[in-house]
Amino acid sequence: MKELEISVLNKINNWLQGSYDEATKKEISDLLESQSFPELTDSFYKDLEFGTGGLRGTMGHGSNRINKYTIGTATQGLCNYLLRKYPGEKISVAIAHDSRNKSDYFAKITAEVFSANGIHVYFFRELRPTPELSFAIRHLGCRSGVMITASHNPKEYNGYKAYGSDGGQFKSPDDQMVMDEVSAINDINEVKFDRIDKNIEYIAEEIDELYLKKIKELSVSPEAIQRQNDLKIVFSPIHGTGITLVPAALKRFGFTNVTIVEEQAVPDGNFPTVIYPNPEEKEALSLSIAKASEIDADLVLATDPDADRVGIAVKNNEGEFILLNGNQTGSLLINYLLSAWEQKGKLTGNEYIVSTIVTTKLIGDIAESKNVSFYETLTGFKWIGALITELQGKKTFIAGGEESYGYLVGELVRDKDAVISCAFIAEMAAYYKDQGSSLYQAMLKMYQTYGFYKEKLVSITKKGKTGAEEIKSMMERFRFNTPLILGGSKVVCLKDYELGKETDLISGSSKKLDLPKSDVLQFITADGCIVSARPSGTEPKIKFYCSVKTALPDINEFSIKDKQLDEKIEQIMHDLAV
Repeated sequence: MKELEISVLNKINNWLQGSYDEATKKEISDLLESQSFPELTDSFYKDLEFGTGGLRGTMGHGSNRINKYTIGTATQGLCNYLLRKYPGEKISVAIAHDSRNKSDYFAKITAEVFSANGIHVYFFRELRPTPELSFAIRHLGCRSGVMITASHNPKEYNGYKAYGSDGGQFKSPDDQMVMDEVSAINDINEVKFDRIDKNIEYIAEEIDELYLKKIKELSVSPEAIQRQNDLKIVFSPIHGTGITLVPAALKRFGFTNVTIVEEQAVPDGNFPTVIYPNPEEKEALSLSIAKASEIDADLVLATDPDADRVGIAVKNNEGEFILLNGNQTGSLLINYLLSAWEQKGKLTGNEYIVSTIVTTKLIGDIAESKNVSFYETLTGFKWIGALITELQGKKTFIAGGEESYGYLVGELVRDKDAVISCAFIAEMAAYYKDQGSSLYQAMLKMYQTYGFYKEKLVSITKKGKTGAEEIKSMMERFRFNTPLILGGSKVVCLKDYELGKETDLISGSSKKLDLPKSDVLQFITADGCIVSARPSGTEPKIKFYCSVKTALPDINEFSIKDKQLDEKIEQIMHDLAV
């Protein structure tokens, strides 16, 4: 790249001439002088998009980066929405942040802009998990809330998650109203940065105590925990916020033998012991598994930086620790909860379970077997949270989960919750150990009962402007050139959630999909395989979710069946040519 596009240069000049601090201007000028055109283009070729969940991106200077000014603009837009939505009302919001570099600084900027707009801020004094923010919004009667986090992204990233009055992410039409207000800000001078101290109130321990108390009240099998209170648990917060509440929640449930991975116990935005602070990655749990092997633990738990997602490891029949994926953990957890509720006589016919369209269908089969209502939503926990709010007071939400390691038990919050999930995964382990079974053995029994489902996620990263164009092109190719054969089986159905249409590829007939529009394609084969293609809403990735299934009449055949399903998935991905 020998020169900058005019549109990029115009944005750069706006920053150099506008009301931005001198340090920001100097860094931009230095990049111009050194002709760092690719970096400048990525930093300024567009405005960092405020989506339905907020902002996420790499930190740095420019309109397409996370910095004081993009955070300030997002907050001013949210303020403008709140002031229009609730005229004459005393409006309050809650703010929390995770352990990422500059998260505390960005949270401070957010609080200052809210306060400058006459909005009362409940500000968590120290880092706290995302789900606790959702709880605080609901408990304190706030109209909105903001969490400064980029979840499990690499250390260069940060983000801004915006919540509505129900403690969930904004849904239609309010999400679009917030986005419109943010995009309507054309000048940084429109953002009010001048803090008003009286509008900021610090909170911390009192919310912690109430949150933990409410979580404990959800426990279904306290007797099993009492008998198995010395269950050996290894926990790692992976340098994040989980350290503030997960050990306390486990203690509150009655577990007395919890070992913290000390190397990862201190919050640190550089995440020095991992490549990615993501519990989906095997490498991120390597220290935890080493510690668990050393002390012969029963269970490994590890949470991401903002503690809304959890990865687990359990011992197989050979005593070796293996990682469970999000579909396996979610299915196990929901199978446990429904079994425990049934045994306690708590199922009345008015309960329900929720998962997403790219999550294993095993969860739906389990719910159906217990005569519990089952709902599917679009990808993303905002949709699960929205459904809980919609059905509140009408039906009883037991649990929900998605393949990306996010789960929720009970109605305390409106987002995935690793604090609650860790407590219940430990309870589940105690429940099965009390019956003489490991979690691994319980999983095999579940597969024998309902069928052996196996899923694989393939993510392809495409960075920058050209990457976004490539992802769009890939989706168009799949949308208008549907694969004919996948894994040796004919593709018989195409679900296009962007067009809101399900097409029978044999008869040519179609029907409407009863979900909001979303850029997701699903291919369903004659033998029941499901492949979903979906661009990520938070990362520069396109994701392919592949789900296959077979019967497992004999648990001893698990390894053979597992290999067969792996081969099936490999063939399907080969047929997709991705």
